[in-house]
Amino acid sequence: MRRQAGFTLIEIAIVLVIIGLLLGGVLKGQELITSARVRNLISQQDGVKAAYFGFLDRFRALPGDYSLASTNIANVAAGANGNGNGQIRSVAGGDTIDEYIAVWDHLSKAGFINGSYTYAALPETPATAPTSPYARYIQVIYDNVYAAGAGALRHNIKTGNGIPSELLSEIDRKIDDGNPVTGVFQFSAYPGGTGASAGTAPTGGAAGTCYNGTTWTAPTVSNCGGASLL
Repeated sequence: MRRQAGFTLIEIAIVLVIIGLLLGGVLKGQELITSARVRNLISQQDGVKAAYFGFLDRFRALPGDYSLASTNIANVAAGANGNGNGQIRSVAGGDTIDEYIAVWDHLSKAGFINGSYTYAALPETPATAPTSPYARYIQVIYDNVYAAGAGALRHNIKTGNGIPSELLSEIDRKIDDGNPVTGVFQFSAYPGGTGASAGTAPTGGAAGTCYNGTTWTAPTVSNCGGASLL
């Protein structure tokens, strides 16, 4: 009789266990990476909030909008002074400078954020504005480019685009109400830069976009963004 070689049931079981462990390790690793990115984005938003309110407490003015910045903050140029009207806006919005870029000049030179940024008119560059973990420029501005874009004008901190909707959903659940169009953390169509530095603007409000109705999209849409309302 010819002897046939093959695997025993025990050997097959061992292989299946090993495959299961490997798959479990890969999935767990992906989960850890996602959690780390969520924490990073939340930490960055919280850091900018703390800097914004710390600056307001010290100087009784908003960063970027501060009209005496060059007088009271070392190394801030006179050309980086805001107009002091209580709103962080842009030249296009009627201000004398792009105050949403001057924000980073004022905050960094006053010691409220890490790094060194020097004001220059748009578009943003790595020398004038910080970026998110997804390499898009963060923006602090007075506008209504959040949720459906038709709400009240408010100061807000935008993450920039390029963030998966599943991460924004997790952030929203952790720090707010999980709804992309209500609360203190909402969807934003800001494209992560202006002019030559702008990316592709996120879209929302319908199937296949970053959110549909009152729910962040799942499975994920990759080009999304959020805003923390101040």
